[in-house]
Amino acid sequence: MSTAISPTAYNYKVVRQFAIMTVVWGILGMGLGVFIASQLVWPELNLGLEWTTFGRLRPLHTNLVIFAFGGCALFGTSYYVVQRTCQTRLISDALASFTFWGWQAVIVGAIITLPLGYTTTKEYAELEWPLAILLAIVWVVYGIVFFGTITKRKTKHIYVGNWFYGAFIVVTAMLHIVNHASLPVSFFKSYSAYAGATDAMIQWWYGHNAVGFFLTTGFLGMMYYFVPKQAERPIYSYRLSIVHFWALITLYIWAGPHHLHYTALPDWAQSLGMAMSIILLAPSWGGMINGMMTLSGAWHKLRTDPILRFLVVSLAFYGMSTFEGPMMAIKTVNALSHYTDWTIGHVHAGALGWVAMISIGALYHMIPRLYGQKQMHSIGLINVHFWLATIGTVLYIASMWVNGITQGLMWRAINDDGTLTYSFVEALQASHPGFIVRAIGGAFFASGMLFMAYNVFRTVRASNPVEAEAATKIAVVGAH
Repeated sequence: MSTAISPTAYNYKVVRQFAIMTVVWGILGMGLGVFIASQLVWPELNLGLEWTTFGRLRPLHTNLVIFAFGGCALFGTSYYVVQRTCQTRLISDALASFTFWGWQAVIVGAIITLPLGYTTTKEYAELEWPLAILLAIVWVVYGIVFFGTITKRKTKHIYVGNWFYGAFIVVTAMLHIVNHASLPVSFFKSYSAYAGATDAMIQWWYGHNAVGFFLTTGFLGMMYYFVPKQAERPIYSYRLSIVHFWALITLYIWAGPHHLHYTALPDWAQSLGMAMSIILLAPSWGGMINGMMTLSGAWHKLRTDPILRFLVVSLAFYGMSTFEGPMMAIKTVNALSHYTDWTIGHVHAGALGWVAMISIGALYHMIPRLYGQKQMHSIGLINVHFWLATIGTVLYIASMWVNGITQGLMWRAINDDGTLTYSFVEALQASHPGFIVRAIGGAFFASGMLFMAYNVFRTVRASNPVEAEAATKIAVVGAH
């Protein structure tokens, strides 16, 4: 006998809002990235104004792509996944709505304050204390909505994707609150509660774990839901996913000191960060292999399914960048790579290749379902987007690898008498062609987002409000 579970509607309204804003912020954040990359090619693009200099706009770019684009993707997909895997509605529509509007307010605050020069100067934590407090409040409410929904689940089991989302929510709150401890001296000026090497240590404990939890663990939650769904195959090894989860969250938290090699940080802390970073390769590749092997028996689908292509190529970039990271954490390699464009290339292998591509694939999967459609308006445009994103990412990474190694070798070259062979300006001149290729690669990637925006617009416009609302009904039939 089969009985349908009660037709309680999921809350898809907040998921739709976050999904649409992911696309909007993606265009703005990546467009700004292309603009500041172009400033390094043509410095006149600084426009002679303090508000449009690279130093003011670069932190705005990172905040827009990490917290606006990436954050909205994580909010939207986590709300979608937790409802569907727990077969229950979000615990509070009002609190979910607050997280959406609160998060947009934080982003608008960043757009206003960062070009004006209001900044803590801490990487990925530039927002001054009023915005930092608002962000913390929104984040705590997010945790209440997410974990509250899990507590009222209709299923006995908590799907592994929710473990990853849950860990990302808890650890991000801890990182943000500890690193932002400060003494306000005016409405937009504060001083860190920490000083010297301690301040640097806490900042990079935060900074690397913003990468480790915000930009990795949360998106692995996305991967564990959307890759099996799009491939129509169960996850390759559920046991591996659990081992991968515990190993990842145990090890990642220790890796931050590898950002501080050859600094005033105690040598034991630097070595600990290096060792943990190298060990981290194992759980990282555990997740990548689990995602890839899920396609066993389904590889032929890549010929016709560009959404699956986005998801699988994102895993390939995840595997590559999580090999590159531990390698760059080794002190002797770091002596060459640190402070060069190689680091920029590594960050974007993860940011464009992994984070953006998995988010784009997840959105293409989710949006038709949110709006009561069978598929996106145009599969052809998804294909165009895929190739623009892939080519753009490869151009970006390759140009930064070449630039980074060139810079590292030129900076360490010395004459027989011990003087430097090259001036800094000569290294900068040698980097110029790479800056051009990087700007072109970024333009390729950003233009793909415009195709996505058009495709999403046409899909949403074609939706029938009644069908879209019907799509929010729980359509699970339980066999008894």
